[in-house]
Amino acid sequence: MKSPLRGADLLARSLAAAGARHLFALSGNHVMPLFDAALDAKLSIVHVRHEAAAVHMADAWGRLSGEPGIALVTGGPGHANAVGALYTALASESPLVLISGHAPLAELGKGAFQEMDQAALAAPLTKASWVARSADTLADDIVRAWRQAKSGTPGPVHLSVPNDVLDATTDARVPDIAQFLVEKERAQNRFAFGEARQPLIIAGPAAMREKGSGELEEATGIPVIGLESPRGVNDPSLGRLAKVLAQADLVLLLGKRADFTLKFGKAFAPGCRVVDLHTVQGISFQDRTWLEEVKSALRFRPAEWNFLESNPAGPVHPVELCREVRKLIDAPDAVLVSDGGEFGQWAQACLGAPRRIINGPAGAIGSALPFAAAAKLACPGAPVVAMLGDGTFGFHMAEIDTAVRHALNYVAVIGNDATWNAEYQIQLRAYGEARARGCELLPTRYGAVASALGAHGEDVSTPAGLQSALRRAAAAGKPACVNVMIERLSAPRYD
Repeated sequence: MKSPLRGADLLARSLAAAGARHLFALSGNHVMPLFDAALDAKLSIVHVRHEAAAVHMADAWGRLSGEPGIALVTGGPGHANAVGALYTALASESPLVLISGHAPLAELGKGAFQEMDQAALAAPLTKASWVARSADTLADDIVRAWRQAKSGTPGPVHLSVPNDVLDATTDARVPDIAQFLVEKERAQNRFAFGEARQPLIIAGPAAMREKGSGELEEATGIPVIGLESPRGVNDPSLGRLAKVLAQADLVLLLGKRADFTLKFGKAFAPGCRVVDLHTVQGISFQDRTWLEEVKSALRFRPAEWNFLESNPAGPVHPVELCREVRKLIDAPDAVLVSDGGEFGQWAQACLGAPRRIINGPAGAIGSALPFAAAAKLACPGAPVVAMLGDGTFGFHMAEIDTAVRHALNYVAVIGNDATWNAEYQIQLRAYGEARARGCELLPTRYGAVASALGAHGEDVSTPAGLQSALRRAAAAGKPACVNVMIERLSAPRYD
C-alpha cells in the first residue's frame, strides 16, 4: 500500500500529470511545501523577483504553448502583488493558473498571518477563483482549474491553497492525464451572406492564436483581422484599418465583442450587419478581390519610411531602429515581444514575426521582460526580441536577474525617449506644450543597469553605433539589453 501524500505532493504531481513543466514562482512562507514537493514532481522553478512577473511569465507561456502557465506565489501581500497582472492575461484570453498560498483554514477569522479574502480579490480578473478546502480534494481542484483555464474562451483561473491543506496527508490519487483533457465546443453558424459584398471576420486574441489570419482566410475567403491592441482602430500594425472597417457591409465577430476597440460598433458604416460567430466551419466567400484589397490596406506604411534616416548626431528615429532590429528576427521561428506606449506602437508598425506577444487589449505596460523570459523558455531555439520603452523597462528591470540566473538569452531593445511619452502626447494635444509637465524621465543608461545585473548591456545614442551594438547583443550568449536614445515622437497614424 502506498504511503499517504502531503497535499503539497499531490498538488505538484497533479500539475506534472497535466503536463506542466515549470512553476513561475516567488517564494514565501505559505508555499514552501510546494517548493519542496516540486523536486520529486520534476517541476522546474523559475524564481522571479516580483509576483506580477510570475503571472506575466505564465501568461506568455499560455499564449505560446496553448497550455496553462502556472504561477505560484505566497499569500497575503504576495497574492495582492500578483493580482494586477491577471488583468492583462484576462483581456488577452490567456490560459493560466495562479496558485497562491493562504493562511491556514484552522486560523481564519482569528487574525492569522497575512489573512486575506484572496479569492474575492482575484475573482473579477479570472474565470474562476476559489480556496481549496481539503487535501483530499486538492487533485480535483487542480483538474478543475486546468480545465477551466483552457475551456471555452481561455483565461486565468485562481486557486488559493491554505498551508495546513498543503501540510495535511491524504490517500487521494494523482489524476490521470485524461481527466485534464478539454473537448472543443461544437457550434454551428446560422446566418446568410445575403447581399454582402465586403464581409470581414474580426477575431479576438484566442481565436487568432488557434488558427491565425492566414489559415482562416484560406478556409473562408474572407479577410480576417485580429484585434488585440488597446489602440483599436488606430492599431499601427494594421495600416489603414479604420478605412477597411468603414467599408465593410458584413462583420462577423469571432470570439470578439464590439467593444471599445471597435468604438462599440461605431467603427462600422451605418447599415453594416454585425453577427456573432462561433466557428468558421462551413463559411465560404468566393470573391477574392475584396480579400486582396483588405490585405493591401492593412499592409500600408508610408513610403518615406523606406528611406528615412536619423540625424547622425542622434537621437535615433524609431523607424531606423526597427529597420536594424528586423535583422535579428529574420527567422521562421522568431518571437517578437512588444510592450509600451508610443515606442511599442512604432515597433508593432515596423516589425513582424511568426509569433508575437504584446501587452494586449488591457493596455497595461511593464510585461515585456517577463514575457521575453517565458518566450525563451517556451521556444529555446528561437530568437526572442523584446521591444519596450524606457517607462516599461522600469516596471520589471530586476527580471533581467531572473533571465541571467536561468540562462534565458533574449535581446531586449529599449527605445529611450526619457519620457512617459504616451501621456506626454496626451498633454500636448489637450493642454499644449507649455503645460506638458510631470511626465519627464531621465536619459538613464539602462544598458549599464543590465550589465550590473549580469546581462550584456549596450547604450547607444547615435545611428552609427546601432548596428554593431545589436550584433554584439545577439551574439552575447546571455540575456542582452540594448538601450537606444530615440526621438520623442507620437505613435504613427495613417489618416
